[in-house]
Amino acid sequence: MPGLDTKMHVQMLIGAYKTGQQQRDGLYGLHWGNPDEQAHLRRVRDRWLLPYVHADKTGLEIGPGGGRWTRYMLPFKTLYTVDFHPELMAELRKNFPQPNIVEILNNGADFPGVPEGSVDFVFSFGTFVHLDADIVESYLDNLKSVIRPDAQIVLQYPDKTKKQARDNPGFAENDPTRMRAMVEGAGYRIVEEDLDTLPHSALMRFVRG
Repeated sequence: MPGLDTKMHVQMLIGAYKTGQQQRDGLYGLHWGNPDEQAHLRRVRDRWLLPYVHADKTGLEIGPGGGRWTRYMLPFKTLYTVDFHPELMAELRKNFPQPNIVEILNNGADFPGVPEGSVDFVFSFGTFVHLDADIVESYLDNLKSVIRPDAQIVLQYPDKTKKQARDNPGFAENDPTRMRAMVEGAGYRIVEEDLDTLPHSALMRFVRG
């Protein structure tokens, strides 16, 4: 599957340590913006994440990085954190060694070890912006086996209709029209979208069709 062997995220982590960003920010990923401080990310946190975090539920985060968004998901009874890179998982573990976090090292788009039909909420920010369409489609297909019938899924993805996305060479070729087609083609129903809050990307919440 193209793109699964990329080391881009690992290289970014190494770069953050070399430049001192990690030491200054204290949490890898905050140099891209702190949801506690920046209005547009605070809107994402308050509108698209926090309402779905409950102590009696199970969450799943794809691509947690250093835990910029994971920290808001810690109240979940069980939180699966899914990543392809062990280096990124080690960074998250260093920051958040909580016993309710279950680490899942995947093969690029699957969920090994996540029980069937167990997940109430799925969240991903900063990961799908870099994923080619075939990987996105694989994730969408594989999610169906691990989510509950009423699970809510929130994904950020790149919007190449926006200049900041077009100017970013690391962003995949995607936009709302293509994302809608992939999500609906995989058998999901789109509940809501936000095409305006983020300058280079968009948000979508969807459920089983």
